[in-house]
Amino acid sequence: MPRHETIAWVPRGLNREEAAYYIGVGTTKFDEMVRDGRMPRGKRVDGRVIWDRVQLDMHFTELDSHRPNAIDEALQGRRVAR
Repeated sequence: MPRHETIAWVPRGLNREEAAYYIGVGTTKFDEMVRDGRMPRGKRVDGRVIWDRVQLDMHFTELDSHRPNAIDEALQGRRVAR
């Protein structure tokens, strides 16, 4: 059973799978969001990478403000969904 299903409280530091689960996406989407800056980069602690739950919360709150606007989309040759 995954660790996040066996504890009654959310730890401050989350591994990659737990961080993705915490914000409600799969690991592939989470990796994409880290690469494009929508989610924070993890902190390396010895041989592990750990995401700070508080930083995840802050980035999650800002997700709406990262929506591209019509001008930026047009300049990049993409259409904005309305």
